[in-house]
Amino acid sequence: MSLQGVRIGFAITGSHCTIADVLPVVTRLVAEGAVVTPIFSESVTQTDTRFGPSSKWKEEMERITGQKVLGTIVEAEPIGPQKLLDIIVIAPCTGNTLAKLANGITDTAVLMAAKAQLRNLCPVLLAISTNDGLSNNLKNIGVLMNMKNVYMVPFGQDNPMTKANSLVARMELIPEAIEAALQQRQLQPVLLANPS
Repeated sequence: MSLQGVRIGFAITGSHCTIADVLPVVTRLVAEGAVVTPIFSESVTQTDTRFGPSSKWKEEMERITGQKVLGTIVEAEPIGPQKLLDIIVIAPCTGNTLAKLANGITDTAVLMAAKAQLRNLCPVLLAISTNDGLSNNLKNIGVLMNMKNVYMVPFGQDNPMTKANSLVARMELIPEAIEAALQQRQLQPVLLANPS
């Protein structure tokens, strides 16, 4: 399957240590002909961290995609009624975002985009990055894996010896997972022995 002309909403949430890992993926999607609309959570648009200032991530995503970052609920809301996207990818998808999505909470631009996409019965692809994936957020992962039109980028423990509960998706599998989700199937295997 080709990604030529596929309209992808690429949503980034506040797993700040993982943002740099998804930029090459976005570059690949654009190179393959996808039309990528960047969407940021408020954490990403407003927080400077040791991994870089928020302005750096915004400028880089707008340079790669040629599109303005959607960073507010108001900016993301038209995605649903105007049917602007074929798929939304949330990468990295934090535990906070997982929990809110599993419980129907819409208080960020990313969650509004996901809600709008699911409203249209279109796919949402999650690339998780969370330190509590095998503890408090495990129930939310289970809920989301059982939801219609929600798919996962294959994931696993990133550091089982020192961070036993931490789960991270294999970000380089995002393009293949997009192709599968657009065909209404989950890329397999979902659970990886070592995602890094």
